[in-house]
Amino acid sequence: MEVEKGEIMGLVGESGCGKSTLSRTVMQLLRPTSGRIVLDGLDLTSLPPAQVRHHRLDFQMVFQDPYASLNPRMTVFATLAEAVRQRHPSMKGQALSERVAEVMSIVGLDPRFQRKYPHEFSGGQRQRIAIARALAPEPKLVIADEPVSALDVSIQSQILNLLKKLRKELGLTMMFISHDLGVVRYLADRIVVMYQGKLVERGDAEEVFSNPRHDYTKKLLAAIPTFADSV
Repeated sequence: MEVEKGEIMGLVGESGCGKSTLSRTVMQLLRPTSGRIVLDGLDLTSLPPAQVRHHRLDFQMVFQDPYASLNPRMTVFATLAEAVRQRHPSMKGQALSERVAEVMSIVGLDPRFQRKYPHEFSGGQRQRIAIARALAPEPKLVIADEPVSALDVSIQSQILNLLKKLRKELGLTMMFISHDLGVVRYLADRIVVMYQGKLVERGDAEEVFSNPRHDYTKKLLAAIPTFADSV
């Protein structure tokens, strides 16, 4: 499986098929038993843990539950400042404050709220904070693991539109994981379908939708809700 620079690659499959395990393996939170994870020519699987931690600035993750992924005792400023300083350890004072404000603005958050805590925000706002934290170290790859599945439908669309905007403005490279083919179709350039721990189909998003080849992909497409006209 490959993710090209500047694209959003959608990984889709039912719950339990191995999507999150794969994402954590790419992040090197789980070490693979075979195969390689290569980022921009660097084989991460060949590196000792200390060097993996050093390179982890280049690949960041957005989790499904934003509240669980944020430290409730840290303000937004503290959370984002910590992430910024991972890339720029000498940054402090006014420069750090301005960078935190900039990152908040990029994801659609008012910088005036940077002294607030996670519990003071809505679910959608917390996910924006989580996205900002992922972007703050200026990564080469962002892995988003079901980032909208815990949100209301109206908020989902806002977050998806934000990710599309970030891809356009920042040249964001993303691996977007979901069980919802409709969501993936809206966002992704290419789609990879996973079934029982294996990648069974891949292709351009519209090609997968218009000409699915694997039986499981056809079943996923058939499961997308359709609404008939009322009589």
